[in-house]
Amino acid sequence: MNKNAILAKICDVLVEDFECDRAKLVPEAKLFEDLDLDSIDAVDLVVRLQREINIKVVAEDFKSIRTLGDIADVIVRLVTANAAK
Repeated sequence: MNKNAILAKICDVLVEDFECDRAKLVPEAKLFEDLDLDSIDAVDLVVRLQREINIKVVAEDFKSIRTLGDIADVIVRLVTANAAK
């Protein structure tokens, strides 16, 4: 999966599960300030993405996440690392 496909999947999950406005879902969108997600929502999002994309995520991977683009970058890194194994 490339970054654009991952961003599309993240956006789909945010619209379906968190009722986010798709118009606000740009890579620069801040999860907490722009999208009104809280820490529990962020955990739920990560759990859902793990199932959807079939990756294993640890808390350390998401400590510096602030935007949708940050999430996509982490997932791209994890998918790439898994493919290299």
